[in-house]
Amino acid sequence: MDPDLLALLRGADTATVCNAIEMVQGRRGFSAFTRGTMICSAPDEPPIVGFAVTARIAARAPSTEPPDVVRARRMAYYRAMHDGPKPSVAVVEDLDFPDCIGAYWGEINTTIHKGFGMAGALTNGVVRDLGDLPRGFPVVAGSVGPSHGFVHVRSLGERVTVLGLEIAQGDLVHADRHGALVVPPDVVAGLDDGIRRLRETERLVLDPARAPGFDFAAFERAWAAFEKART
Repeated sequence: MDPDLLALLRGADTATVCNAIEMVQGRRGFSAFTRGTMICSAPDEPPIVGFAVTARIAARAPSTEPPDVVRARRMAYYRAMHDGPKPSVAVVEDLDFPDCIGAYWGEINTTIHKGFGMAGALTNGVVRDLGDLPRGFPVVAGSVGPSHGFVHVRSLGERVTVLGLEIAQGDLVHADRHGALVVPPDVVAGLDDGIRRLRETERLVLDPARAPGFDFAAFERAWAAFEKART
């Protein structure tokens, strides 16, 4: 990824990127984002930005496969996470959703993934060890829980679904405390200008609203300028 684009995306929250995508597309209706409220292990850190490395897990019951098969798939999982193009994001669908009980993301697993050079993790599953997770590897998860259950890897590299958002291997993901989205490939080249224009347009309302003496007349003038800039 272009370093300037990466810095731009890491400097903008997911809500801003969502609006900027619509700015580039020239219309409302962008819908490739998560639904519902998610948990972010590091809400004050920069957003997670990177290419998805996907997997599926389950934890409510032990695997019925032979132990050597389970271990081989687990090692293949770690190899895939290690080898994914950087920056990369671990995107893991918990097949037990909405009744997830196994915290795949704890101190040990997050530290391993960070050591592989990954940017963070996105899951509909469970995170734990909130006081012990390494800095620089946020986890955006569906819930918080205390146990790992019978967690095991079920598949690798397939299209997954995380809180309503479908994500394919290699998709460009942006995630923070607001949730996550997939950046459409056809808007990437225009995101720099889109984010800049979005921020300029928002200031047409924000600057007057923050100034002393803001009243309804000032609001009307600001809103008229705001609407004109958006059309």
